[in-house]
Amino acid sequence: MSIRSKNEKIKRKYLKWLREAEGLSEATITGVERAVGLYEEYSQDQDFASFSQKKAVGFKLWLQERSRGGATVSITTVYNQIRYVKAFFTWLAGQPGYKSRIGLDAVSYLTLERKKVREATAAKPVKFPSLEYVRQLTDSIKPSTEVARRDRALIAFLLVSGMRDQAVASLPLGCFDREALVVHQDPKRGVSTKFSKSIRTLLFNFDGKLTQYVVSWAEYLETVRLFSPADPLFPRSRVEQRDGGLTFTVTGVEPVFWKSTNSIRKILRERAIVAGLECFNPHAFRHAAVHIAMKFCTSAEQMKAVSQNLGHEHIATTVMTYGTLDSSRVQEVVGRMDFSTDPSKVNRDKTLDAAIRALTSLKGTGK
Repeated sequence: MSIRSKNEKIKRKYLKWLREAEGLSEATITGVERAVGLYEEYSQDQDFASFSQKKAVGFKLWLQERSRGGATVSITTVYNQIRYVKAFFTWLAGQPGYKSRIGLDAVSYLTLERKKVREATAAKPVKFPSLEYVRQLTDSIKPSTEVARRDRALIAFLLVSGMRDQAVASLPLGCFDREALVVHQDPKRGVSTKFSKSIRTLLFNFDGKLTQYVVSWAEYLETVRLFSPADPLFPRSRVEQRDGGLTFTVTGVEPVFWKSTNSIRKILRERAIVAGLECFNPHAFRHAAVHIAMKFCTSAEQMKAVSQNLGHEHIATTVMTYGTLDSSRVQEVVGRMDFSTDPSKVNRDKTLDAAIRALTSLKGTGK
């Protein structure tokens, strides 16, 4: 067996273990496979068993110096690639035929310096649309066609549900209760949620008009187009051939799910360009939903409710990952704070104090 075949065989065994034993998503497994592939490129397909401290250090430097499309690869990307390769060799060091060849001490050298780790893992402010932006964008879409009505409802839904685009693209009509305004993100019914979690989400009623766009669209599909509960809430466009097959024309929607989230990105981009507005990706609308909702929270219970409504198990995820403020907002909030009052006399919800203590205790735990 050639060295390349030997490497490929053990690599496939590892990827199968990640999939079947660890339950990782295909997206994560693809990232791992690419990272290990980079190590193979660096080592020029040498036997994995020849891994050493010297190769660990060399690989780190090689990753940080390589460029992609003329641009240096980000430190966050490098951090994740090293992390994936380190996990692979840690596993490999326990496998028959490799135990005596690969030492965990050598594997430990697959670690970036702390300063770069902090840089790679630091929460970065994300640009996201405002409520007014979403109002302007949806108002710019005239509901003269099925596709236009779908696009308007889709954009509104991205904000008022705060759902991930993969879940939106795979959401059946029957998972949306338009009377209760509740979405059941049910993996058993094909909804692609993160970690295959079942999530019940009440639409954030930020604006009655936005909510109505969604409700009216669902009602139209159910009562006019007679879509079944298993059909998509946001179906793909129907394209028909015209002029003897020489042209293709969008004639409406059909009860077929999108194959990926690319169609959602395309809709957002094209609708924003037509409206003369800035373009945002689908996940930016999830960030927007968090920031808008958090502005109205007056207690820890409400913060926790918002967090669970988004499908987060820990409130720290919502606050630390999605709640990061940009510098202008920080200045606005701090500028409005009254520091002239005796702190002991500040009227603050006691549950908010408990939440602050809980979040503080999570610092550095990785939860």
